[in-house]
Amino acid sequence: MHKPIPIDEEIILDPKRYIVSETDEKGKITFANDYFIEVSGYSLDELIGKPHSIVRHPDMPKVVFKLLWETISQGKNINAVVKNLAKDGRYYWIFTEFETRKDTDTGEVIGYHAARKSISKHVLEIIADLYAKLLEIEKKEGVEASEKFLIKFLKEKGDDVEFANIMEEIHKFY
Repeated sequence: MHKPIPIDEEIILDPKRYIVSETDEKGKITFANDYFIEVSGYSLDELIGKPHSIVRHPDMPKVVFKLLWETISQGKNINAVVKNLAKDGRYYWIFTEFETRKDTDTGEVIGYHAARKSISKHVLEIIADLYAKLLEIEKKEGVEASEKFLIKFLKEKGDDVEFANIMEEIHKFY
């Protein structure tokens, strides 16, 4: 008999393995590696063709994805810390490196590649608090207010700190 898995339990990732996926330019999954399938709890058939938001955790502020999409749709790469939701209700935190895939002839964006790995508890504590504050603002005042708060937060950390490099800079904040 299987023991039921508690909802909202964290999945501890193997620090030596990467979760890898690729999407088309609209964010629909076109590739998922075995570790992504294992951690997410979805089969390959359940993932291919679905929006990557299939693993989006409700604790994630919308402003993070807004800024992420704005950055990658301009052809710029970005790193981000994301809390994802597995099929069984558990969650996992990941450091994600997003890369834009472009048509070599036209230069047009044709999709995205993402490699994800585990993150340190120190970074997790910092980002989880920030995300909780952004989510609280979004629920009361909307995504625009959340974005204004995040921009102000970054400006207070230094003039050259942008969302696109927040994850590289975060260790300098504290």
